[in-house]
Amino acid sequence: MNQRTLLITLTGPDRPGVTSRLFSVLARFPVTVADVEQVVIRGRLTLGVLVAYDSGPSTGTGSTLGAMWAAVEHVAEDLGMEVELSTGTMTKEHRRRGRLDVTVLGAPLLPAAMAGIASRIAAAGANIDRIERLASYPVTCIELAVSGADPDGLRAALAAEAAAQQVDVAVQRSGLHRRAKRLIVMDVDSTLIQGEVIELLAAHAGCAEEVEKITAAAMRGELDFEASLRERVALLAGLPESVFDRVREQIVLTPGARTLVRTLKRLDYRFAIVSGGFTQITDSLKAELGIDYAAANTLEVVDGKLTGRLVGEIVDRPGKARALERFAAEAGVPISQTIAIGDGANDLDMIAKAGLGIAFNAKPVVRQAADTAVNVPYLDSILYLLGIPRLEVEAADAEDGLVPAER
Repeated sequence: MNQRTLLITLTGPDRPGVTSRLFSVLARFPVTVADVEQVVIRGRLTLGVLVAYDSGPSTGTGSTLGAMWAAVEHVAEDLGMEVELSTGTMTKEHRRRGRLDVTVLGAPLLPAAMAGIASRIAAAGANIDRIERLASYPVTCIELAVSGADPDGLRAALAAEAAAQQVDVAVQRSGLHRRAKRLIVMDVDSTLIQGEVIELLAAHAGCAEEVEKITAAAMRGELDFEASLRERVALLAGLPESVFDRVREQIVLTPGARTLVRTLKRLDYRFAIVSGGFTQITDSLKAELGIDYAAANTLEVVDGKLTGRLVGEIVDRPGKARALERFAAEAGVPISQTIAIGDGANDLDMIAKAGLGIAFNAKPVVRQAADTAVNVPYLDSILYLLGIPRLEVEAADAEDGLVPAER
């Protein structure tokens, strides 16, 4: 026997008991629950319930449908809510191809941006199946579940729209892999922390301006990283070893860094930092934040003074990619489940190697190469790309006695 459906949509002020009242009424009739969705925006509830029933005599005042229809309208009137009812035929849902999660970040997020993104999705022949807000401050983040799209084609189209609308958009495959254990590998200078450690050291050596120029050119990809690093390090010769203590005191974490690390550690993610900077600084960051793995260069110190040379293997552009592979193997995480975050040209290889490459407030060459770019100044915004809502983060922090300011 064919089944018919009745879609019930209740809209009105949210209050306790609305869902209970509706289902209590439906329980009196020979129907099954086929689907339920509910959303509350600024205290206003929209509740949609799809019920299925066997077809038969379904018209007339005394029919099952007529009685159910009248009962639902009575509940809506009693609750002071609007109700819409529509009938249909039960059909088997077929999984559409190209299930994707599209994450939109804006500060602020304007209607024009959402209009442009929705238009691009429609132009790609895709459908928006669900929309959910993940955060409202300090950035607004909206996630859209999209089906029927070619991932590469939609990613390219939305990247162009994101640039035009000055928002950030990420396109990822949906599925269990977003909830699996993952490895985050992050650059340090101008990513995990604000500024460049070598420039802080150079300020103590009296050569800050010269080092800043070389660093900027290297991060833009205009200079070979290893050669430029050795040139800058040579300018530090003669600094006392105690300079590391002074520089550690000067380091400022990027807003949201602590929140990002502790939230992902709660979820059993593994966390690594890979830096073209120096172990004398990254080792303390690793210990302070509870990071699992770290790789960086080491400044040579002889008789309590910097020699202006490096010791050991150089962590440069290819070195960062090798570190990502090594840490993934140690953590037992496939490369497809790794995430690389960086801002400079020496991060390009690890961003390309990772399952998801994120350019964080990055140079243009990095933004163009990465899977997605985040251009807001809050590192914990990356949580939203992983489908983690801000309210859940704050609830976990509250349980641990932390306040929202401890970003």
